Amino acid sequence: MERFEFGKNWRSFLKHLDDRRITEAQKSLQTMLDCNDLQGKTFLDAGCGSGLFSLSARMLGASVRSFDYDSDSVECTRLLKQRYFPDDDKWEVTEGDLLDIKFVSELGKYDIVYCWGVVHHTGQMWKAMDNLSLAVKDGGRLFISVYNRRGTIRTALTTWRKREYSRSTILGKTVILTSYAIYFLLKKFIVDVLRFNNPLKSYLRIGPRGMSMWHDIVDWVGGYPFETARPEEVFDFYRKRGFILEHLKTCGGGLGCNEFVFQKPSS
Repeated sequence: MERFEFGKNWRSFLKHLDDRRITEAQKSLQTMLDCNDLQGKTFLDAGCGSGLFSLSARMLGASVRSFDYDSDSVECTRLLKQRYFPDDDKWEVTEGDLLDIKFVSELGKYDIVYCWGVVHHTGQMWKAMDNLSLAVKDGGRLFISVYNRRGTIRTALTTWRKREYSRSTILGKTVILTSYAIYFLLKKFIVDVLRFNNPLKSYLRIGPRGMSMWHDIVDWVGGYPFETARPEEVFDFYRKRGFILEHLKTCGGGLGCNEFVFQKPSS
């Protein structure tokens, strides 16, 4: 299966990581989980990517287990651990596959299972979502985000573009990425001007969750495999597994991810 090289994009992102981005990442966890810190909590970062949110959870006091399918992403997370928490026995980083039920079952149970922007890139989204539920302890919470479904035609076109990008040569990828970046940035420029915003400030500001606009564009253009779901589909999926929705943040029906926090009731 063709796959986008997520880890290489995260390696590039880490060159821009600073205290301001870390603070924004922490705030996003605190807001969605409605807490000031994670002291005494266990935190599973399923598909840890850059490692930013594993780092943020550890800084907020949680004991953290991080894993990813992509070896470059695992290395990114290990680099952050070495930089900020060397020789820390409360943060473990491993390579693993969310689709491997044996691996997930052996991880144990956690107070918080965090999986942002991951399941829709596994190639088997609903299986990945099912496996995630196994890692949540009774009384624990699942914080997950899933790409919003925008209609059959749009989804098909987006999937085609991502697949073609993943299949392309370096030259082909450069052409596709440059074309989309120009379109996206020009569109954003026009919107900023119409709203009397400073486009330069818009381009340079730190994005939600401490992200980088450029690296988000790269991810959006190339992130394959790719699946989507409507908010109610995700809600129904976990409701049938006994989870209760605590918090929902949608992307307003547009381009992006819907975020969910579910609680698994205590036995």
